[in-house]
Amino acid sequence: MKLKYFIPAFIALIGAVLVSCSDEDTMTLLNEIQVSRSYVPINIDGGEASIDINTTDSWSIDPSQKPDWLTITPMNGSAGEGKITFSAPAAPDGRDTELVIECAGRQQHIKVIQGLATVQDATCAEVVAGPDSKTYRVTGAVVRFGNNYQTYGNCYINDGTSDLQIYGMADKNGKLANNPLKSWDIEVGDIITVEGPKSTYKGEAELVDVTVIKVVKSLIKVESIDPEDATISLEGGDATVNLSCKGNGVTVEIPEEAKDWLSISNITGGTNPTVTFHANANTGGSRSAVVSFKTSNGSQESTVTATIYQNGAIVDVNCTEFLEAPEGETQYRITAVIQKVDNTSYGNVYLRDWTDELVYVYGIGAKGDFQALGLKEGDIVTLVGKRSSHNGNPQMKGAQYEKHFSVTDVTIAEFLAMPDDPDHNNPSVFYRIKGTINDIVNTTYGNLYLNDATGNLYVYGCYPGWGATGNNRIGWLATANIEVGDELTMIGHKYTYTDKNTGVSTIELCSGIYFSHTKGE
Repeated sequence: MKLKYFIPAFIALIGAVLVSCSDEDTMTLLNEIQVSRSYVPINIDGGEASIDINTTDSWSIDPSQKPDWLTITPMNGSAGEGKITFSAPAAPDGRDTELVIECAGRQQHIKVIQGLATVQDATCAEVVAGPDSKTYRVTGAVVRFGNNYQTYGNCYINDGTSDLQIYGMADKNGKLANNPLKSWDIEVGDIITVEGPKSTYKGEAELVDVTVIKVVKSLIKVESIDPEDATISLEGGDATVNLSCKGNGVTVEIPEEAKDWLSISNITGGTNPTVTFHANANTGGSRSAVVSFKTSNGSQESTVTATIYQNGAIVDVNCTEFLEAPEGETQYRITAVIQKVDNTSYGNVYLRDWTDELVYVYGIGAKGDFQALGLKEGDIVTLVGKRSSHNGNPQMKGAQYEKHFSVTDVTIAEFLAMPDDPDHNNPSVFYRIKGTINDIVNTTYGNLYLNDATGNLYVYGCYPGWGATGNNRIGWLATANIEVGDELTMIGHKYTYTDKNTGVSTIELCSGIYFSHTKGE
């Protein structure tokens, strides 16, 4: 969880100046953590500064809080007295950061300031490309609200150059975490000028705990959309955006790339105009378009946007195709083996199929659904979801469950005692078996014998993973460097084959798919 700055910037600056002019130790009042000063000034030309610390228990500073420009020695320590040293290279523009020392469940905030932070007027794109800890003043239109916006005022602004996240905002009284959007009467479409330090959190640029300099109310506002979720059916249809407007007329813009499927079917004027969009039937995946509404009163121009969605067909893909797909609204269906469970409460899992690629699924259904469905590692599951990403890593987020085959872990002896699958050509009962390869009969399709402490088993086919067909099944053992003596874990169904000429029956793990292996000694 990101920490919030609870002291206005100008107070922090005054405190830093006072501390830098005095050598007096002013230990804090916390019993668990005592520091000689909570404001640490570093020379703008570079250098270091130290504070004394005395704690009743072990203490630490979260490494994720430390900016790249600051060196802290040490980052943790044991109970008793000690010293923490902060050092940084030269910073001609000035910068600052806030850290938290944690000890015995208590927190001590430390503000590190290097020089006087100068404010630079910048575009959103310049802020995104600029260095962390530099203070910027930027003006942009509020395009959407972020998480916890009612408490912290988190939102995104855009000035035509880029989106920029505002994470934390002071209200009219300079207080943080106090519903600043309501205090300033800020709505989507309003043009705001804010000032604050830049930070980067999980790869995303943001201005943190900003001061609002100016708010220009938008001349136009989206009041509602019909249907409420702004989604048009796969077969095609309409969506109506209801506006309020204080300008002279409304100009509507549809993105060029959406004009082949989305058009304006009706528009009304006045102070409460409506715009109806029509979408053609969709034969592909889900799609969306951000439409713009502009108005002007001669001295001011305002723009607001709305996103129109259209359902699409669900696209069946393998793991590699999913990872290579673009982010967007298209729904993809994947059937694969749960290779690893990352979180049982939310159903965060890794999927793997014959392409040997792992797809990370961030959540299956609602919290608890994964456990309620009885899903586990090794099961063969079918999920539908959108292609998204986190920190540049592709993932399926908010996946919806369709079906699964439960896979049972058994020994070879237990497998041999099981009944045959009721439908050999369309199996539905699967087992996972681990054993040592003691013979490879056919290297092309991977026919082999497995052995464990309970017995021997013939495997009719070892394929690279779920979904392999045709030539994708051929030569997998050589590709994976799987040899006699290796320990192999496989998934498959039971089938008893009887030779018509000899009448001899053989129990088989049929159409086995690879799960994992360990090289033998």
